[in-house]
Amino acid sequence: MDSERRPDGIRILGRTRRPVGLIGLGTWQLGADWGEVDEDGALATLRAALDAGVNLLDTADVYGAGRSERIIGRLLRELDAEGADRPTVATKMGRALAQIPENYVRENFRRWTDGSRERLGVETLDLVQLHCPPDPVFHSDAVFDGLDTLVDEKRLAAYGVSVETCDQALAAIARPGVATVQIILNPFRLKPLKEVLPAARAAGVGIIARVPLASGLLSGRYTARTAFAADDHRAYNRDGASFDVGETFSGVDYELGLAAVERLRPLVPPGATLAQFALRWIADQPGVSVVIPGARDAGQARANAAVAAMPRLAPPIHEAVRAVYEELIQPSVHGRW
Repeated sequence: MDSERRPDGIRILGRTRRPVGLIGLGTWQLGADWGEVDEDGALATLRAALDAGVNLLDTADVYGAGRSERIIGRLLRELDAEGADRPTVATKMGRALAQIPENYVRENFRRWTDGSRERLGVETLDLVQLHCPPDPVFHSDAVFDGLDTLVDEKRLAAYGVSVETCDQALAAIARPGVATVQIILNPFRLKPLKEVLPAARAAGVGIIARVPLASGLLSGRYTARTAFAADDHRAYNRDGASFDVGETFSGVDYELGLAAVERLRPLVPPGATLAQFALRWIADQPGVSVVIPGARDAGQARANAAVAAMPRLAPPIHEAVRAVYEELIQPSVHGRW
């Protein structure tokens, strides 16, 4: 099904039927776990992204204990005052409590979404995603019946899931009410290409590609001497002590990732950065609806958004990326997620 792509570059976000640009903005960085970003700086980043054509913001109720949502809520109020168009806001829920299936019930869904509605200042949430829940949640009819109820109650317009594994993604795609699946996809994570993206495309489910730069590894800016702040997950979660290790550097060993980056550098087209190359590679994959790189400042947001104007990468380039993955990365990550 090719309805997710239009000739003008706008894509349809799965069963939400919302038009989205090629590049969105992930706002984990603006909430917590990436070092300090002040509120004015966060707003400047959001503004720069919108000015550059971004029209989807991805957040979560736990990013900075609601800080990311509150900052986006402030932006939405400012846009309303200006009479400007609002972006689509995709938030997530489910990680405020222990990650056990018993917590994924309708009453908690109502409470969690009511909190997000208040922080964002909206009556109806555009898109709510279960935030990487445990495996049994994907196989519970009661969970998805509860989400359908929240749509009926107009607390949310659509729902999706954010997943850790390809098996979880396939289980979610099979659910008729699931509008989107958010999954890690980048040149260090090729497994979703085989089954997940084709299944989503056939079902009309949107794919939101997250961690597209492997926590910054694919920006090409880091070295073996780079030091990360103590409150940055790239320092404290390298062994998965706080959450799934796959969320940090895509689960790739840091030194191995640096070596792979050096193999990718010669593939970057003239005039582009390695980060833009990685984002363009993801966007080229059939079935991807939107890519959501984060940004810590306005310059990064503008550089990411500029990828929408880049031409597709040539087939030999895609083949070379796969060769680097298969030689260096696949043995340690492919079977895990």
